[in-house]
Order: sequence, then structure tokens, then C-alpha cells
Amino acid sequence: MPMREWNAGVYHRVSNAHVDWGTRVLARLPLDGDELVLDIGCGTGRLTEKLLEHLPDGRAIGVDLSSNMLTVAREYLVPRFGSKIQFVFADAGALPFLERADAVFSTATFHWVLDHPLLFRSIRDALRPGGRLVAQCGGGPNMQHTKQRCRAIMMSPAFTHYFGGWREPWEYADAPTTAERLTAAGFTDIRTSVEPAPLVHPDAATYKEFVTTVICRPYLAQLPEQALRDRFIDELTEQASRTSPPFELDYWRLNIDATKPRSA
Repeated sequence: MPMREWNAGVYHRVSNAHVDWGTRVLARLPLDGDELVLDIGCGTGRLTEKLLEHLPDGRAIGVDLSSNMLTVAREYLVPRFGSKIQFVFADAGALPFLERADAVFSTATFHWVLDHPLLFRSIRDALRPGGRLVAQCGGGPNMQHTKQRCRAIMMSPAFTHYFGGWREPWEYADAPTTAERLTAAGFTDIRTSVEPAPLVHPDAATYKEFVTTVICRPYLAQLPEQALRDRFIDELTEQASRTSPPFELDYWRLNIDATKPRSA
């Protein structure tokens, strides 16, 4: 499976924490109910559903770079919302919109875009004058301990051969850097912050399924055989079982609020 693709069916089931975080992010977005809102990185549509419930006279466009995610989102949302929801397969850093959206909403997506200055310019161009950006993604020390455990496995004799030239596919920016990038992109009324959001799984099985689907896709994509992928996850799970508390993922969330000026 290409690295940008997801096991969308499993993600739809295990992404409860992301939905909980995203629901709080959505509460920060003031809506009259008749807007057009872009949901960037809409995934399987669980948060897009909540967004649409705030748009009784409006519409949403779900944007994602995973065809698997868009397929599940379409099956999930169209029967209920019909033409009020549309979907676009697109890169967040190259949105195919020009001054079309009243707002941009996004959760758990921006850290997958390595060029944040380009991302914020793309969003600015997609927004109408006065449009709002309200988002959250991984930031600051996000997953630092988890990544250290993965790095130790990568460097072990059984795996090091597969990780030559490895580059992390995430950009976990801090709040001041993000504010500077938003300013440079032309936004005003900027507020950024980083907050801890640790996620503890109840047992090895749920931890293993979650990290396989959500966290470790980039690592597993480097491994050519299922036996190696299983061994990688087994070793990570064993390490996580010895932490306090066991099976904790050290999430940190970067909050982003900004406005496109009404006039240049």
C-alpha cells in the first residue's frame, strides 16, 4: 500500500481520540450555518459529519490525499447529506480553490505536510477575504518518546538495512514558528499554542492495532515482508508495555487560529 494510503476501514473505527480532539477544535470555529467550509484532511468523515451538522444551510468540501479515506467518507456521509458534501482528492499544499471558502477546518493533518509556509499560502488563497482558519495538528514534542522507541528498533540489526536514507515524513512545528509562518502567509488575528494530549490504550491488542494503522505506517512502508512488519510492531508494543503508564502515546497538539484580512 502506498505510504499516503490508509487502512480507512480500521481508521474509521479506532480514531475516537482524534474525533474527541477535533470536536473541541470545531467548537472554536464560529459559524452562521450557511457557509462553505473546507475540511482539509477529512479522513473517513467522522468530523466532517459534525461540521455539516453546524451547516444547515451551508456546504462542506472534504479534501484528502488518500483515495481510501475519501471512499469511506463518501459512503458514510452522502446518504445523509447528499449534495451538501463534496469531496476533492488534493494536496493541502496545492488546493485547487481560489477565494472560495468561508472557512478552513482541519485536524490531525497539517503535520503530514512538510512545507508549512506553502501550506499556509495555499489555505490563504483558498479562503475568501475575512475567512477563518481553525485547525489542530501534531506539534512541538509530539510523539517524541514513541519516535525514540521506533528509532531504536530501526537501528537494530534486524531492521537497519531497510532504513538507509530514512527521513521523517512529519513536520511537528512549535507555536512561535507557526505564528511567524502564518504572518508571512498574510494572516492576521493569529493564535497558536501547543498542548499535551496523552493517549493511553487499555491493553496490548488495542495499542497494536492503533499504532499499526495510525502511527507506524511510514516505518512499515519501508519493510518488504509482513513478517518484518509484524515483528516491528511486536517489538514496539513490548517496549510500550514497560512504560508508566503502559501503552501510552505521547501526543501533543498544535492549535492554530487565524484570519485572512478582508482587504490587502
